[in-house]
Amino acid sequence: MAAAGQVVVGVSGSLAGLAALRTAVRAARSSGRVLVAVLAWEPPEGEVLHARNPDSAWAARCAREAAARLDRAFEEAFGGTPSEVTVVRRVVRARPDRVLPTGRAPGRPPGHRRPREGS
Repeated sequence: MAAAGQVVVGVSGSLAGLAALRTAVRAARSSGRVLVAVLAWEPPEGEVLHARNPDSAWAARCAREAAARLDRAFEEAFGGTPSEVTVVRRVVRARPDRVLPTGRAPGRPPGHRRPREGS
């Protein structure tokens, strides 16, 4: 039986992303939680330009390529989907910073740091 909660990891296919995927699988396996692997994508020209000239076939192709990138990340990191952990794959059309947890407090801008004591 899976433990409460999920391990969520953003997947990009980069070397750092593959390392994050491996770390997330280890965390999910050791805790008994479900791994949610998320690949967020936008049209290459950006949403604003795409909205000016929407092309559903182009968007569908981009979505298929994003799903293939997610599959390739698992292939490169593990040779396929790890069998010892439950994996949910999500391909989301959005900016990654809009759909993935960042570890910063809600409402704080990226790069915001708390002032150090004595500053």
